[in-house]
Amino acid sequence: MHDSIAVAMSGGVDSSVAAWLLRQQGEQAVGVTMRLFVPEDLAPGQREQCHILEDLQDAQTVAGQLGIPHHTLDLSGPFQEQVMEPFVQAYEQGRTPNPCVTCNRTIKFGAMLDYALRSGMDCLATGHYIRVAYNAARGRYTLARSAAEKDQSYVLYSLTQEQLARVRFPLGELDKAQVRALAREYALPVAD
Repeated sequence: MHDSIAVAMSGGVDSSVAAWLLRQQGEQAVGVTMRLFVPEDLAPGQREQCHILEDLQDAQTVAGQLGIPHHTLDLSGPFQEQVMEPFVQAYEQGRTPNPCVTCNRTIKFGAMLDYALRSGMDCLATGHYIRVAYNAARGRYTLARSAAEKDQSYVLYSLTQEQLARVRFPLGELDKAQVRALAREYALPVAD
């Protein structure tokens, strides 16, 4: 029996294909979508531009199609405190913050990975275009560029050894065109 893997599902094609690939490999995947803010808290003009509810529905639909459980994880409080407030402060001080780096370290591969481990899952998979390699001689995990032109190592450089030991990146050997082709082949509703 395979270990269970939490799959961070945003509702987009990349995370959906990552979940599909894991299922094709016989893995026991569980979809998890982060809720990073409450749409009702947005100003009226911003609500119409927000697609969070549609994205959540897409993630749930794909999970259902793949026959995997799906959970929504409310991380709106930690996201506000650990990502948004420091971002605003840095921006007001004239710096150029990258909130994605902070979010990946503290929220996605922090709180979400912790949730997966507490829930009995063994690791977290995402739809990032990147690879993780283990260097046995050095006894360390390292990030490696994806096989595709699209590479997201710059937003994941701050992950710890403990985090890298517990993550999977099923799209590391693919490019976006291949991912979309796989989504179409399996008739995933998010292919385009």
